[in-house]
Amino acid sequence: MRILLVVNAFASSVTARNTVVVHRELSQGNEVEVVETNRRGHATRFAQDAARRGLDVVIGYGGDGTLNEVATGVAGTDTALGVLPGGSTNVFARTLGMVNDPVQAVQQLSAGIAAADIGPIGLGQVNGRYFCFHTGVGYDAAVVHEVERRASLKRWLGHPLFITASLKTWGISYDRRSPHFRVSGPGFEVADGYFTIVLNTNPYTYLGNRPLDLSPAATLDRGLVAVTFRTMRATAILGSLAGALRGGGVRPSDHLDLRTDLTELTITPTGADQPFPYQLDGDFLGETRELRFRHRPDAVRLVRPAPAP
Repeated sequence: MRILLVVNAFASSVTARNTVVVHRELSQGNEVEVVETNRRGHATRFAQDAARRGLDVVIGYGGDGTLNEVATGVAGTDTALGVLPGGSTNVFARTLGMVNDPVQAVQQLSAGIAAADIGPIGLGQVNGRYFCFHTGVGYDAAVVHEVERRASLKRWLGHPLFITASLKTWGISYDRRSPHFRVSGPGFEVADGYFTIVLNTNPYTYLGNRPLDLSPAATLDRGLVAVTFRTMRATAILGSLAGALRGGGVRPSDHLDLRTDLTELTITPTGADQPFPYQLDGDFLGETRELRFRHRPDAVRLVRPAPAP
């Protein structure tokens, strides 16, 4: 097969040595080109060009943001998406059953390519942009923004940096007194949202090796899932997240709204029409006054990695 390997050399787990090993493994029986990204959006342009040239597979080797850009570039084409974990969390790759080490994971991916185990999956789309596993709105996005302000530390601190950013955002920079937005879809409306996670896959993320399981209904062959917290009380949120760590997903309650199998939904401001922050597959995208979500079945062709040994 003709393969393009898109490498984000700044990602947490990407090294020159690992890249050589990955390239060597993928080149067994395949024609492999290697390119490196150096700015946001670069991976999408590489992927779009590869699709125009008729390459068989484009592999995103970096963090979840790099993967998102590659998926966006090949969506709707015959060129397949390949995944290699190179970031600090690698949510989508681990959701597919890949080990969190690129040197081991490339063997799983190579086996999937050799077997031509390629098939369509659904993606989420918000304001025209695709996402692979989730979009976070409100508090979640404010935390990601705080982390990105210290991006140079992310490679070395990983999860401790996220915990620090979460506490700082909670205590200082996020308004916990008033709802920020309303969430509406076919047959429902939640008028008092503080933060929402719209899932295309589950889990939402990983804390070390433990998945944070918000909804088993979020799969690659079903519609979107929206989890909306209607309070910022620590006891309510921590109680729900503790349940998510135990597995089985969160449960609807007075403070948490859960909607599954959604084909569309919209998020707009409450009150003074103030914009709210959002992030997409772990990349902060700024503030907005409207998010329009759609589920796009069969949006991209995915190389299914072989099971971990």
